[in-house]
Amino acid sequence: MALLNEIKKDGEILEINFGPQHPSTHGVFRMRVLLEGETVRELKPVMGYLHRNQEQIAENTTYAGIIGFTDRMDYINALSNNFSYCLTAEKLASVEVPERAAYIRVIMAELARLVNHATAVGFLLNDLGSFFTPLLYALRERERILDVFEAVTGSRMMCNYFRFGGVKRDLDENSLTAIKTIVRKFPRFLDEFEALLTSNEILCMRCQNVGVLPADLAINAGITGPTLRASGVNYDIRKIDRYGLYDRFDFKVPLGKKGDVYDRYYVRILEMRESVKILEQALQAIPAGDFIHPKTAPLLRNPRNFKPPAGEAYGRTESPKGELGFYLVSDGTPQPWRCHVRAPSLINLSALETMCLGQKIADIMIILGSIDIVLGETDR
Repeated sequence: MALLNEIKKDGEILEINFGPQHPSTHGVFRMRVLLEGETVRELKPVMGYLHRNQEQIAENTTYAGIIGFTDRMDYINALSNNFSYCLTAEKLASVEVPERAAYIRVIMAELARLVNHATAVGFLLNDLGSFFTPLLYALRERERILDVFEAVTGSRMMCNYFRFGGVKRDLDENSLTAIKTIVRKFPRFLDEFEALLTSNEILCMRCQNVGVLPADLAINAGITGPTLRASGVNYDIRKIDRYGLYDRFDFKVPLGKKGDVYDRYYVRILEMRESVKILEQALQAIPAGDFIHPKTAPLLRNPRNFKPPAGEAYGRTESPKGELGFYLVSDGTPQPWRCHVRAPSLINLSALETMCLGQKIADIMIILGSIDIVLGETDR
């Protein structure tokens, strides 16, 4: 407010609201921006327009019934949401996952990462105002993966596929063949994408040294995911917690140097290449066996039979947007006494104002786009 009053004295202030209907805010999200000329002097995120009270709903729903609600938090990336939630419930109830089911989970989660990053990069380039065709290229690849999701789970986006102790349905030979085809062709798409964009003069000029997020600030603000790693911080929960079977796979954690918009773009490109490596290894090593634990399957025929003992658990995964965590408290009944979600989209937005201060108004949209938020998760 002191800055606002100071600029008002000179009559050089312009206050603008972006959203909540503006297409570049990636959903019903508003930014209250204070400008001096075209320079951003203050920016306050305003959220809550999409709030659906999912945590409270979860506390009045059976544990199994909550899985479908997690799909709708990040509707670009439903399978990773399933993964985080089921991992937490399994910790709470001491449920084991058969080896084949664990491989299937990794395969589906990494396919979801390809979908998320391709979409995020495509829309970031669209936000620049100069690149629309790359978005269409990205959506083309996304559709091929969604075809597999539809064949395996019965839905393209709201998959509701993971189950406690495994997954809802096994991967048949046709699905495995389709996934192998996608994995074989995806590097060619990335090569084409990079040839067009990574050294593109317009992209470099608009994205380099824009929206810089220093590593110390990113750590103190709790930023995670590609936004954190673009600032040079080596933090990936797949490496740290080694949940699922990630300790069996050989992959690198790409890092940026400056933490600007360009680094956040390029880290996602590199992460897609590493996901392809994980998928290649998983498809080669996937064993025969059960796709859900035999002791768990009968319990799920009646969701009210799943009653974890009284206690609490926190489970987290490396969602494409960052650390996605679920905190569950059980009182021994068929529904959780408490459910809380650590949503990376919400927490990563805490650094938005810092990244935008001193930047031009035209840069606000690409800085927001480089964070890669989804409002269903922000306003859960």
